Amino acid sequence: MRKLTHVNARGEASMVDVSAKPILRREAFARGEIRLNQATLKLIQSHTIAKGNVLASARLAGILAAKKTGELIPLCHPLPITHCEVSFDIPKTQDRVIITASAKIAAQTGVEMETLTAVTVAALTIYDMCKAVDKRMRITDIKLISKTKKEGR
Repeated sequence: MRKLTHVNARGEASMVDVSAKPILRREAFARGEIRLNQATLKLIQSHTIAKGNVLASARLAGILAAKKTGELIPLCHPLPITHCEVSFDIPKTQDRVIITASAKIAAQTGVEMETLTAVTVAALTIYDMCKAVDKRMRITDIKLISKTKKEGR
């Protein structure tokens, strides 16, 4: 079994020292979904939710969250991400919004926490904007899809 990286020799929480690691181009993808009533989805698609354009707001909230991840998660490194994208897909079942986030960076550590945070905050934004009309929404299946690193800047 691998040792936990965020625990020091005394068993205390500790930020990982990445100063000796090389700067690599890194990219990560995460996905999650929010399940909701079909009537709620129709309101989202027709831009008739009282709080405004739900998906545009969720996209901006997700991108901002990715940029602020190091401020939200105590042992996460603050990273100057070079690109973040949040997108939405509505399947034919019309019962959910699938949220996908990607982020890129040239750094000494990965950017997966930023994509996971982007998906989570985008889903929470949809929830917040639609809670007045749909009390049964469920945020689910948030997961890292992939992360890669390559040499070069």
